[in-house]
Formats: sequence, structure tokens, C-alpha cells
Amino acid sequence: MQGSLSKIRDMARVLVIRHVAAEPLGLLDPMLRDRGHRVRHINFARHPQAQPALDRYHALIILGGPMQLDQTDRHPHLLTECRLIEQALAAGKPVLGICLGAQLLAHVGGARVGPATRPEIGWYDVHPTAATADDPVLAPLTEPHPVYQWHHWSFDCPTTATRLAEHPESGCQAFRIDQCGWGFQFHLELDQRLIHRWLTLPFYREDLARSGLNRSPEDIRLETEQYLPRTLTLAERVFSQWLDLLCSPSRKMVLGSR
Repeated sequence: MQGSLSKIRDMARVLVIRHVAAEPLGLLDPMLRDRGHRVRHINFARHPQAQPALDRYHALIILGGPMQLDQTDRHPHLLTECRLIEQALAAGKPVLGICLGAQLLAHVGGARVGPATRPEIGWYDVHPTAATADDPVLAPLTEPHPVYQWHHWSFDCPTTATRLAEHPESGCQAFRIDQCGWGFQFHLELDQRLIHRWLTLPFYREDLARSGLNRSPEDIRLETEQYLPRTLTLAERVFSQWLDLLCSPSRKMVLGSR
């Protein structure tokens, strides 16, 4: 009985912000559910006027999407998301921002977010920094490692954040704000099925063709066969570390109070 009560206390309620159907939780979905956490999705593509409250949740995940930070007139939910991020950081709740989510997190942290010098679509090496080894989430990144990218905008590392990963040409690729907010420009959550889906959907194929990168879906598919297996191992380790924060001893009081 005591073990069951402990398990109930350690379950977290996680609010997930989703922008388009093709960019779901991916690898994170079964990992969250295997640990017994409750997940609620807010899909702004279907409900653009939604105003979710964060007070009932213990963690926040903001996924990727094709919209940009300067499109708040067309996508006012981006302002809602920034408000949620601010609230989560103020409360010390774990936050994970992926691609667009990382850009919103960087913006909330006061950093420049804007068009990249060159789009990144496909596989690129990211490098750890001097701070990565001590990070409770991204420490498994011990050497330059290929990760999957698809973005036209980039961000600087917020001045008050810890820079955790970078690319020699494009700069900051991952950072941590305080001890609770992580932003990843790259897509560790994608598996083979989702990458294949992106490479076959007209929107993504047209976006790649317009990018000026002179790369074909077949080029990226061949790279995926080479790089994805070892990247899946990195993704599992990194996401496991982030999920550990949801029920770490320092957060039990927060979990138990909701």
C-alpha cells in the first residue's frame, strides 16, 4: 500500500504544447507514459484561442512548429506560450523547449531570436561546451554528435543562461535557464517513422526545396540511416535525465502540493 501511494505521489502532470500534427512528442510519448505521468496536449493548430492554465501541471513541454516569433499577429498563441514559460520558470517547474519551443524559451530569457544566416535541415554535429558535463540533462552529450535539424530561425544563448551545446557556424544549439528550463534547437524526439513522414509530406519537401541548401529528401534519408541509431541512444539518455527531474527529491514537495 505504501509503495502504491508513493507511486501516485511521484506521478507528474505534464502540459504539452503542440503546433502541428506532424511534430508530436515522438520518443518522449512512450517514455512519459511508461513512467505513469499524465499528459495533456494543447494543440494550437486546432484551438488557436486556447488559454491553458499551468497551475495544475508540474512540467511544460513546448514542441516545434513552422511559425516564427514575429508572427504573433497570425499566431497570437505564441504570446500565450511565452506567458506559460514565464510562469513555469518562476515556479521552478521543469521546462523543455524543442526547436520553436527553444526559440520561445530563448526569447523569454531575453536573447535575440531571428532568421538564421543559413537554414539547417538534416543532420548536423553539435558540440558540448565546458558546462555540459555538469548539466543534469544534457551531460550524455560528451563529444560532437549528429542531431536532426529543421529550422530557419536561430537564437543566441540568453545572457543569464548556461550554454550547453553549439555548432561552429550557427552558434548556440542548447541552453539551460536556472535549474529548470532547457532549450534544444535540434529534434532528439524524432524516430525513423517521423523523419520519413517529414520527408514525404508536401509542406516539408517544398520547404527543403526552397531552402537553398541543394539537398534532396533522399540525401537526408541516407544520412538518417547512418546517424539515427546512435542518436536514438543519446535521445533516450537525455530525455530520461529530464524526466528524472519530475520526481527528484527536490521536487517532491511541489508534486505533493498539487
